[in-house]
Amino acid sequence: MKTFESEVEAAQQLHDAFKRLDAEIGKVVIGQQEVVRLLLTAIFCQGNCLLVGVPGLAKTLLIRTISEVLDLSFNRIQFTPDLMPSDILGAETLDKDRNFMFIKGPIFANIILADEINRTPPKTQAALLEAMQEQSVTIGGQHYDLEKPFFVLATQNPIEQEGTYN
Repeated sequence: MKTFESEVEAAQQLHDAFKRLDAEIGKVVIGQQEVVRLLLTAIFCQGNCLLVGVPGLAKTLLIRTISEVLDLSFNRIQFTPDLMPSDILGAETLDKDRNFMFIKGPIFANIILADEINRTPPKTQAALLEAMQEQSVTIGGQHYDLEKPFFVLATQNPIEQEGTYN
């Protein structure tokens, strides 16, 4: 049975670990303590985030650094108008013996940067949102679990809205 003291000690250990992570990330990403704190909180709470910001604010550097500090796999997906769901989820192909095999897409990582998510059609956005909600994908009737933890940081450029989707 847990005692109050052991719970306080566990909370203190979590706080200390959080501070160490924040300090390590701060060696690479300067002056974004609030954003770092919020992103780490979202990861620990098994959530996802949308960052709205103009290009050049080090969003990619930030999320790549977080994945390195946490020792988690990372993939960046550049969302474009011609991106298809299979481009992010993966697809079944025929091997040399004419057997179907599944080639995993970039969604199969712990941390995903969905860059400029509003630039891709709703069908592809829906595939990403389903993976975020279910933490799994189904391709060709086969179910695949995504890696744990699974975190998506989506970005959106607030200035250039031409050719984008809500």
